[in-house]
Amino acid sequence: MLAIRMQRNGRSHYPTYRIVVQESQRHPLSGRVVAEVGNYNPATKALTLDKEAVEKYLKNGAQPSSRVAFILKKNGVKLPKWYKEPTVKKAVAKHADKLRKNQPKEEPAPAEEPAVEETPVEETPVETQE
Repeated sequence: MLAIRMQRNGRSHYPTYRIVVQESQRHPLSGRVVAEVGNYNPATKALTLDKEAVEKYLKNGAQPSSRVAFILKKNGVKLPKWYKEPTVKKAVAKHADKLRKNQPKEEPAPAEEPAVEETPVEETPVETQE
């Protein structure tokens, strides 16, 4: 069975990918490539794609990886009816009732203002030297 997948190229911290058709049982880096159908640079979002070749391999049963299928769909390549989109898993908290956001909110008690007692200030005459 054939697979359409991405094969990493490029240098450290700057990947570029080849979109290749290859045997699905082989590793992307060590397996023999049947055909190279495009290139993708995620840094610049540049994509070159041979749409006719991709559609030919899809008609013959090549299974695209989830990332390649996303890229193909975004660029107008019609995926076959038998292709199933991967399910998106959502993380579920084990004890959701214990989360802070699920706790009942306590209303802040109104802060009591300390009573300011007014004490009469005695005025002392200021003596001036003459």
